[in-house]
Amino acid sequence: MRNYPAITDRKVRMALVGCGRISSNHFGAMEQHNADIEIVDVCDVDRAALDMAVQRTGAKGHLSMSEMLKTTSADIVVLTTPSGLHPDQAIEIAQSGRHVMTEKPMATRWHDGVRMVKACDDAGVRLFVVKQNRRNATLQLLKQAVEQKRFGRIYMVNINVFWTRPQEYYDSAKWRGTWEFDGGAFMNQASHYVDLLDWLIGPIESIQAYTATLERDIEVEDTGVLSVRWRSGALGSMNVTMLTYPKNLEGSITILGEKGTVRVGGVAVNEIQHWEFAEKLPEDEQIASANYQTTSVYGFGHPLYYDNVIKVMRGEAEPETDGREGLKSLETLIAAYLSARDGRRVALPLDY
Repeated sequence: MRNYPAITDRKVRMALVGCGRISSNHFGAMEQHNADIEIVDVCDVDRAALDMAVQRTGAKGHLSMSEMLKTTSADIVVLTTPSGLHPDQAIEIAQSGRHVMTEKPMATRWHDGVRMVKACDDAGVRLFVVKQNRRNATLQLLKQAVEQKRFGRIYMVNINVFWTRPQEYYDSAKWRGTWEFDGGAFMNQASHYVDLLDWLIGPIESIQAYTATLERDIEVEDTGVLSVRWRSGALGSMNVTMLTYPKNLEGSITILGEKGTVRVGGVAVNEIQHWEFAEKLPEDEQIASANYQTTSVYGFGHPLYYDNVIKVMRGEAEPETDGREGLKSLETLIAAYLSARDGRRVALPLDY
């Protein structure tokens, strides 16, 4: 294992690049951890977005990441830029000797994700990939049940993401809805749900997918279906659309096993709707309290994600989702797109 110097005598210094929509979740998380985090620099090519970020954080503003890297004192640089920009930006940050935290998906191409991991390894820095939804209380309970083998053998898994993204959403920025910078419904909006396939159920054996652009004027898919076979023998499916009328309806996962049946639903896996196991345990009483109301499909996990990052930087914990963990869901996504494009079953791991 590589030894990274721990920061124990001061706040962890952070810079953020990309002051758009998701950046406010990161600023909010940093503010909640202001006893441990100092925001030193922010960067965006859009002057108006940059000015708002400077006003909120009091950090120094930059219009160029390369220029920022020449002077910043940051320990970690956070990337909340369009997904297709992450690889080259992450590599440049790593080569400047700083740790990298990137929003999902870490990249839009498989080889770019691999390049990011290698660059951070070569530079001796950490690569954090944000998977904040794993920290939702409902999914933590589900993960615990799987790890305790309460389901026995898992037979079937179904995931639904029935949301809506109007044309205005895609028109709000030129990079949205493009293959190079964004990816479609699977890669962008539903990527946290794709992450559950491996994180909860285990290694995937193969995938078969169909994707379609049924309504939106974009390059990528607005709708898709995925069939999955896991190495354990379990079968499953994932159904995703951004065309639900008239608003977000459901983000759910159902697991059917030999000794248990669970459905976690709501708009964003925020309600445990069915929880039944052959053997009852005391923690089953916590189910109702794990449910939460949400107006945000992003979930509320960013502060909890940052909690882990701080502990890692202090030398007190291992990263929950590093670059290699991030590659797992990227590999699943790329396999799905290859399957849909070529009309074939794609086996994992990818052979290139």
